[in-house]
Amino acid sequence: MNLSDSKKKLALAGIICGLVAACLAYFGNPANMAFCIACFIRDTAGSLGLHSAETVQYARPEIIGLVLGAFLISVATKEYRSMAGSSPAVRFVLGMIIVIGSLVFLGCPLRMIIRMSAGDLNAWIALIGFILGVGTGVFALKKGFSLGRAHMTNRMSGAVLPVLMAGILVLALATTLLKSSQSGPGSIHAPIIISLAGGLIFGAAAQKSRMCFAGSIRDVILMKNFDLLTIIGAFFVVMLIFNIATGRFILAFDTPGIIAHSDHLWNILGMYAVGFAAVLAGGCPLRQLILAGQGSSDSAVTVIGMFVGAALAHNLGLAGSATAVNAETQEITAGSVPFNGKVAVIICIIVCFIIAFGNKRSEGK
Repeated sequence: MNLSDSKKKLALAGIICGLVAACLAYFGNPANMAFCIACFIRDTAGSLGLHSAETVQYARPEIIGLVLGAFLISVATKEYRSMAGSSPAVRFVLGMIIVIGSLVFLGCPLRMIIRMSAGDLNAWIALIGFILGVGTGVFALKKGFSLGRAHMTNRMSGAVLPVLMAGILVLALATTLLKSSQSGPGSIHAPIIISLAGGLIFGAAAQKSRMCFAGSIRDVILMKNFDLLTIIGAFFVVMLIFNIATGRFILAFDTPGIIAHSDHLWNILGMYAVGFAAVLAGGCPLRQLILAGQGSSDSAVTVIGMFVGAALAHNLGLAGSATAVNAETQEITAGSVPFNGKVAVIICIIVCFIIAFGNKRSEGK
């Protein structure tokens, strides 16, 4: 079944993904973080020992499920294509930028929409930066930006990331080798079987519908095409209904416990970097995982870059901190972005401009 050939089917895909996210939130994922690619990659990187932040270490089955779900559905529907060779080193850097920008904001584009649906006004502010970043990426596309063409490779090459993800799942289920948080966001999660099933379903639906948060805005700006935006809209509505029905909708800026901050300029700039880099890489963090699952080694390199970026964000103190309540005094401590994180975002944006206008299509190609 092709979910991308009509707006009704695209809306159905958005509803399916929204229901998955709602179920994950209901069964135990962190408040306002039902499904976050950047956060869950960060947690998984921590479980592998890539960073030492003890509160965010857990092999998230959702990430594994996304890749395996896309892999299985693409093989079953004969859409699996083992492709590689489109500027992998540049894509690695873009993957790092995507996650560093996300962790400064405290969420990927997927979580931004989830936070918006729960009334988090910080996420609505960050949306401005994301749209501007995507718009800058579109401008670069119009000026001839290109990372070159990928080409067909050995069929097994495209299966490397799915195999690695399956390996992490085995380690998580059958051994005690992986680290697991005893407190903090990494310790808060839905049961493994529900998380894995949710990831598989979400991954299959995203693969069949071409779901992409950056792509939906890119298509509106570039081609006046609102098709992909239908998925995002349907997803938002499902999560909005869920949050209102469960009493999780709070229209505010500084809301303790939702893992967010109100450092508005850096929310905007962080998501600007994410939107800009996502267009250059050919898709948002979610889309990169899906493409890697269906055989793209280039996207697999981007995903590896995201893991390294997540590790650097915590090893170097780049990630934003969330607004919190002191358990003893009940005083609210405002979240913020550290100086290192601010410098990193500026560097990321500069690198995006260098990549955007330093890689152009050759004449006649």
